[in-house]
Amino acid sequence: MSPIRFSSLGRVVCIAAMTVAGAAAQADDLTVEVLGARSDKGTVDGALYADAASWLKNSLQGERQPANAKTVLVYRNLQPGTYALSLFHDENGNGKLDSNIAGIPTERYGFSRDARGHMAAPSFADAAVELHGDTTITIHLR
Repeated sequence: MSPIRFSSLGRVVCIAAMTVAGAAAQADDLTVEVLGARSDKGTVDGALYADAASWLKNSLQGERQPANAKTVLVYRNLQPGTYALSLFHDENGNGKLDSNIAGIPTERYGFSRDARGHMAAPSFADAAVELHGDTTITIHLR
């Protein structure tokens, strides 16, 4: 049996395919267990952010699941790195975090690492979690 010989183009295609396969093999899942929904009405909505520049502006992935005593959100195919999450219990199903006239949220919300801000949302750094392999975290709604 003679060895397989690749042309220059064939070698490039083969190397590219191995690179893509290697990158896909390193994609991880972040599972988020959310506790503290006020009821089983509505959904728990979460947003995943990849850096401080996008924090609370442009999410990398969104996830929504029916609210339960423990709601599970799964963010799939993530590269290893630093991420942060914000989420809330959209009890009335209007797609936004409701607040009163003073701007104080009337629906429960939370951030990764159960981070808290002072009169505002916490910073990306305060909510940041490291992802190196499939990971499960817990967030408590307040």
